[in-house]
Amino acid sequence: MRSQRRIWTTAAVATAAVTGVLVFQGVTGGSAPDGDGKAEAKSAPVEADVYRTPLRTSEDGSSASLPQRSTEPFSLLGVTWTDPAAQVTGRVEARTRSAATGEWTGWLPLDTEIDGRTEAGRPGVRGTTEPRWVGPSNGVEVRVSAENGVKAGLPAGLRLDTVDPGGTTTSLTAEPAAYTAEPAAFDAESAAFTARPAAFAVEETPSDEPSPSEETPSGEVTEEPGGEETDEPSPTPTPTPTTASPSPTPPSPTPSRTTPTPKPTTDTPKPTPSTTPPLPPGPPSTAPRPPIVSRADWKADESLSKESPDYLDRVKAVFVHHTAQTNSYSCADSAAIVRGLHTYHVKSNGWKDLGYNFVVDKCGTIFEGRKGGADRAVMGAHTYGFNRDTAGIAVIGMHTDTKAASAATTSVARIAAWKLGQYKGNPAGTVNLTAGAAGGNFFGTKFAAGKEYPFPQISGHRDGFNTQCPGGSLYGQLPAIRSLADAVAGSVTGLTISSVTGASASGSTYYTKSNITVGWKAATPASFVKSYELLVGGKPVATVKGNVTSAPATLPLGRHSVQVRATHQSGRTTTSAPATVVAEKTPPTFTTKPALTLRTGTVNKEAVPLTLKWKATDSAALKEVRLTAPVARTYGPTTGSASHTARSGKATAWKMTAYDHAGNTAAATVTGSAVILQESAAKKTGKWTTKSSKSYLGGKSYSSSTKNASLTWTFTGRSASWVVSRAATSGQAYVYVDGKKAATVDLKSSATKYRDAIWTKSWASSGKHTVKIVVVGTKGRPALTTDGLVYLR
Repeated sequence: MRSQRRIWTTAAVATAAVTGVLVFQGVTGGSAPDGDGKAEAKSAPVEADVYRTPLRTSEDGSSASLPQRSTEPFSLLGVTWTDPAAQVTGRVEARTRSAATGEWTGWLPLDTEIDGRTEAGRPGVRGTTEPRWVGPSNGVEVRVSAENGVKAGLPAGLRLDTVDPGGTTTSLTAEPAAYTAEPAAFDAESAAFTARPAAFAVEETPSDEPSPSEETPSGEVTEEPGGEETDEPSPTPTPTPTTASPSPTPPSPTPSRTTPTPKPTTDTPKPTPSTTPPLPPGPPSTAPRPPIVSRADWKADESLSKESPDYLDRVKAVFVHHTAQTNSYSCADSAAIVRGLHTYHVKSNGWKDLGYNFVVDKCGTIFEGRKGGADRAVMGAHTYGFNRDTAGIAVIGMHTDTKAASAATTSVARIAAWKLGQYKGNPAGTVNLTAGAAGGNFFGTKFAAGKEYPFPQISGHRDGFNTQCPGGSLYGQLPAIRSLADAVAGSVTGLTISSVTGASASGSTYYTKSNITVGWKAATPASFVKSYELLVGGKPVATVKGNVTSAPATLPLGRHSVQVRATHQSGRTTTSAPATVVAEKTPPTFTTKPALTLRTGTVNKEAVPLTLKWKATDSAALKEVRLTAPVARTYGPTTGSASHTARSGKATAWKMTAYDHAGNTAAATVTGSAVILQESAAKKTGKWTTKSSKSYLGGKSYSSSTKNASLTWTFTGRSASWVVSRAATSGQAYVYVDGKKAATVDLKSSATKYRDAIWTKSWASSGKHTVKIVVVGTKGRPALTTDGLVYLR
């Protein structure tokens, strides 16, 4: 590859922001990369470019900056400094120019809570901010301020590192509002830097060393891909001593322009020339291995990580992180983000490899992190003091105030359950971890090196270090992640049959003719269920995927035990409680056919009171009896009669259907006609007086106070009722049926009633009958008024 060195000669007037941060305002120019990289084979690694640019520190050490400038293409950036133990207690911010639109973002904060000593004991390790993914960019500006403007408050050797991860990446969907210019007012006399000419010059040389005529002027800013670091301006001393030397940087590889989206695989990662010799497979897990995108598939540049991995005896806990500081990325860029993190951790932090063991994007894709084998206990660099016996899982995103997507948390749960399950861990449990260094966490707990402390087996970064990571929102999701992970490693719980469509239940037994669809539910999320089986008599009759919650079956006649068996992704099975289903096709029967009788009540020509009677039975389980005409009613299996009314003088068919729980039916019908016989149609003896009123049937009635006065009606029918008018002074009557005394009826009523059917008589079948009423002549109230007779034929 042709090594290039691009030298920016800054010019503009140094301006001081209100906060005291010194910012160079000006225009920068530069050439784009040669663009000679071409798409490579799918399995080929993608080489990334890193560009390092020292920041200028103010004379009093309270601020530092990099003026606005054009740059080589990049998509990820961060700020580093010499001493990994030092911290920036103020603010580090950058804004970038979109390569697609040319627009500048607002100021983007860079998280400074990372401890550069996370991978301790290595030469050249640097302090660093959390890297931030910004999408394809070609311009940058940086400002750094010490907390409260403290003089000499910044660490030495501040440097901007930008990373081009290779391949084609897409712009972010949203970032902070467009940059608003800093206030123009400032004291030029207080500017810490000497003003430069108002132009930027770009020079290129084909070698690693500048020609004598192209030497960088003393103190000017240099940006270069790879190669040895250029001279930095003399740093202002910081309170924290610098003990680590800068990390030597190997020559920069040629950027590669590949864009294939990697696909997750559960296969062993493909070996590359720089990987260690194949190891025997890791221990089996109590939870299934989720799909994982291997390092080869996300096109890791293994030339960056030449050292052999460090192996642990086991993984006792996992720490969950968030990284890349944006939620606006496209999942199509996730592999590029992982490459950017890998490059930044190695070439900017000075670590041996990507710090995390696994990286998860918002779409739930899991990427293999640090090399050594996804199924092995590889020591990462993710939680200062607690890298031993743990694994680090980072979610791409910023989750301080925004919850991680359910796809991401589900994948975190799945990879955590699998990794812990290799060593008999309990995702919902706790474990003691030994602190590898003195420190403290977000909650104020102090750790002493060499002592044990209890941790949830799925912990957040802040549990082991004083940081906001993994953000308050994602940290709040950890209980749900633990529950999910526990479900991943366990068996299907809460499995019950919830419905049997095509059948009807009577108590705990279902009845059907033959075809049913069984529905079920489970407490375990569908993503952890491999399959369901529908069992009849203990034998599977249908198998469906884990996200399906019903299945059909055709049953032969007889009684059956129906169950559902779930297979968890771990391979464990759970079987539901049985449901009894009876398949039968015998219809119900009407052991008593429907029959009509007249009943007491108020009579109108349009509504004659009557009673409908029946009795239905079933060999298995009668469900209901429905009246479908002349009105619609539904009656329970034990009901045998109901009150209705019928229009007089009209034959009416009363249609009924009996249903059993299997859906078998039986029908029956009875037809009847109510006939009103006026009092004038009766044969009378004794004295009767005619009364007229709209309240009487037909407008007239007979009244008599004469003892033994009588009225006799003759008719052919199966039921009869005597209709009277009643009052407090009404007397009594004898009723004779077919020549025999049948009853003594008292017409007295505290309330006046008209057209009242006061007495009824029914027969098993229709026949010719006579009904005779005789005035008793009751003392003090001898009178009675009759309004006719109704019979049913």
